[in-house]
Amino acid sequence: MRKTKHIFSLMMVALVLFIVGCSNNSESSGSETEESTGPQTVTFWHAMGGAAQEALNGIVEEYNSSQDEVKINAEYQGTYDEALTKFNTVAGTDSAPTMMQVFEIGTKSMINGGFIEPIQTFVDEDSYDMSGLEENITNYYKIDDTFYSMPFNSSTPVMYYNKDAFKAAGLDPEVAPSTFEDVEEAGKKIVASNPEMKGFALQAYGWLYEQLLANQGALLMNNDNGRTETPTEVGFNDKEGKSIFNWVKQMTDDNTFANYGTNGDNMVAGFLAGDVAMFMQSSASARDVIDNAPFEVGVAFIPHPESTEREGVVIGGASLWMMKDKEEAEQKAAWEFMKYLQTPEVQAKWHVGTGYFAINPSAYDEQEVKDAYQKMPQLQVTVEQLQSTKSSYATQGALMDMIPEARRISETALETVYNGGDVDETYEEMVKQMNEAIQTANKARK
Repeated sequence: MRKTKHIFSLMMVALVLFIVGCSNNSESSGSETEESTGPQTVTFWHAMGGAAQEALNGIVEEYNSSQDEVKINAEYQGTYDEALTKFNTVAGTDSAPTMMQVFEIGTKSMINGGFIEPIQTFVDEDSYDMSGLEENITNYYKIDDTFYSMPFNSSTPVMYYNKDAFKAAGLDPEVAPSTFEDVEEAGKKIVASNPEMKGFALQAYGWLYEQLLANQGALLMNNDNGRTETPTEVGFNDKEGKSIFNWVKQMTDDNTFANYGTNGDNMVAGFLAGDVAMFMQSSASARDVIDNAPFEVGVAFIPHPESTEREGVVIGGASLWMMKDKEEAEQKAAWEFMKYLQTPEVQAKWHVGTGYFAINPSAYDEQEVKDAYQKMPQLQVTVEQLQSTKSSYATQGALMDMIPEARRISETALETVYNGGDVDETYEEMVKQMNEAIQTANKARK
């Protein structure tokens, strides 16, 4: 009797386990079916913080809500450098994102890494017309007739100035200084009218040094800024390279230069506090500077030596990269989002909300942009500077995987001059270190 009961109990346990197993398999099968019929997920790594991140999140949310085939997961990865460092640890693995935002000087590193699929693949398959985008932006990202990435957030430096301080110094607030010499003279008059205020500030930032070279038509690297062959040395000459150091030294000697070193945040804070009347910074800062200044802010083209003609600016910012070794459906979903970002409506929101340029110039015809220009005409100046830039190897910008190191070298040199270092010695040491860095990079690649 007991044996019969024991056998019956075992049969019941087995039956329960069988039913539970079938139930779990059914749920699992249903889950897989639901997942396979759900939206295609695209992991998007980016480096946009603050107001730009808010604007980007808004665009992503609108896109996800507008359709049910693709879901974009936008994930902040820190600064440009931090994001690229993190990518290099997961590149080529399942942990890599579908698409990623990388700053412009990371272009060669991304190409040389071999983990990306050039967007030219999708441009060709889709017969997508890249010529409709802003030429002075796409010029940077087009290499040997190939687009490796899609331009996304783009900016250039502009000169910001305190119109109230100009008035107090007897200067015309509607006519900004256009040359190095003009800035020097304006600085003297500003200090004379207000000894508590300096005339001009220039962050010790390699990007700004490069821009002041390009505005003279000077190359950062030889071999057409690395666009016809890999660079072997710097491309600027002594006159061009020293002109920026001598300009700062002259203003320092005149006691009109404000030294904030490499700290751009302190420089902007100094401007807003009325400690300095003019400074150079990214056009993407326009909204924040204008909104927070307790005085009227002017925005102008960056200056150049009066002995040279103005050439224009090199695009900065970042672009979007597609990873290879991802499922075709995943890549195509990412491509659809890239195209969505270039539509005039989206670019209008991006431009007005952040101060970055519209990659698609048709966005400037959108009512949202026209209304913004009525309230904030300074935003239009940033676009005018970009669109009036002369297309050349100088203004296309340099391509080299060691440019981040070159920037650190030029930043050290700028700080040395700011703190009283000899211009000639500092310049020679900077060029020596840059050339050595280029040679080291070339040897490592062989």
